[in-house]
Amino acid sequence: MDNKNKSGEYLDQIEGRNPVSEALRAGRSINKIWIVKNGSKDSRLQDIITECKDKGAVIMQVEKEVLDRMSESSNHQGIIAQVSAIKYVDPFVQIQKVKSEGRNPFILILDNLQDGFNFGSIIRISEAAGIDLIVIPERRSVSVDAHVAKASAGAVEYVPIARVTNLATFIDRIKEDGFWIFGSEVDSAENYQKANYQGSIALIVGNEGTGMSQNIKKRCDFLVTIPMQGKINSLNAAVATGIIIFEAVEQRKQYN
Repeated sequence: MDNKNKSGEYLDQIEGRNPVSEALRAGRSINKIWIVKNGSKDSRLQDIITECKDKGAVIMQVEKEVLDRMSESSNHQGIIAQVSAIKYVDPFVQIQKVKSEGRNPFILILDNLQDGFNFGSIIRISEAAGIDLIVIPERRSVSVDAHVAKASAGAVEYVPIARVTNLATFIDRIKEDGFWIFGSEVDSAENYQKANYQGSIALIVGNEGTGMSQNIKKRCDFLVTIPMQGKINSLNAAVATGIIIFEAVEQRKQYN
């Protein structure tokens, strides 16, 4: 698939009914859609097709096998769209925007997360919890693609995401701006329910296999963990992130 339109704008691919619907709602520019033949008989697909036509998208009806070959998520649900690439935000502009609204920012930092499904799930959790910003590194990290967009169930359209060249430098800068830094850790850390999440905070989630890098961990003001009662001593990154985020959100409601 060509990854540029006639204006030279980079394009991306999203798959599935919810991701395409949310992209439309969020105002993403849709260049072209591929739908399975006879898909117009499906009322949900027909609504999406009609809206895409209204926005000037090219409609291509193809055999299911064509969509199967194009699909990056292996779950296209009969529709694939070529859209303008997601625009990463400037993290400092986003932080100042939140502060200008009279709120203390709550941001999430992902330290070299690798799994697209985890990332998509974390984006979905973040949207539900009202996280103000997700920050990822430019290198050695998962980025937003069709698989991530699908896993997020469309939430990627609503959560500001920033990419930074150096996570450590970014963390140092926001600490100077009054942020408290929390790191999610498995061992030798405080019970996540006993931490104080007030003020401007950032929660760091590490790599699925190795956790946070030492360079990032040493910048944390607090390390928090989820006590385990069962025989399995670790949780999926997205699950653990959701547990901590919603505890923090509930606590912050009492003071904001």
